[in-house]
Amino acid sequence: MSKSPIALSAYEMLAESYASHIDTKPHNAYYERPATLSLLPEVKGKRILDAGCGPGVYSEWLADHGAEVLGLDISPKMVEFAKKRVGGKATILQADIGQPLSFLKNMTFDIILSTLALDYVRDWDSVFREFFRVLHQPGYFIFSVSHPLADYILYKSESYFQNEMVELEWTGFGIPVRVPAYRRPLNAVLNPLLKAGFVLEQIIEPIPTEEFKLADPKGYEELSKQPGFLCIRVMK
Repeated sequence: MSKSPIALSAYEMLAESYASHIDTKPHNAYYERPATLSLLPEVKGKRILDAGCGPGVYSEWLADHGAEVLGLDISPKMVEFAKKRVGGKATILQADIGQPLSFLKNMTFDIILSTLALDYVRDWDSVFREFFRVLHQPGYFIFSVSHPLADYILYKSESYFQNEMVELEWTGFGIPVRVPAYRRPLNAVLNPLLKAGFVLEQIIEPIPTEEFKLADPKGYEELSKQPGFLCIRVMK
């Protein structure tokens, strides 16, 4: 029997506050999101998997731009918020992207998008094999994660080169919640992609936008000098 996903309980506690803050929280709205969206090809008419969809921000954006969207998330509360947000514009299901996606057929999607979700999944070899399987060829996989250097500094790890489970108290969504995640070096980000068969196309280390500067001058100054997230596009 598989263990419960490490961040499930944390996101169940965060869900309501997360959903209400996600459109304006600087790190998401004015930092990660613009960078990730810039990696997307034309989405109109495409079938897209939003893997780890949270409260449905990206699912809604994709549907509004003409895509046929399936959003997956492990958190029942996040799934409900996503369903309310997208209405009938996209399909939202509860599922663990860290487990085999056996309910999805081979070569089902043109694009897979996964934003700030994979840091809670330990085995990227298995996940990326599944993503490769369900993608058309050609097809794109675009994702964002915590930057390996940023995590190494943030968690004061003994060694940059090890994979490890870490934990941090989040306060940016209005309530303090301790959120566990997996930290890994850059080679452990890229090599599973190559092993699965993907071709690396582009990497972005985001720079905060002017909207971020207005909302959080201190955070803007920090992220203008040191990375926070890593955004990647690969192709099948």
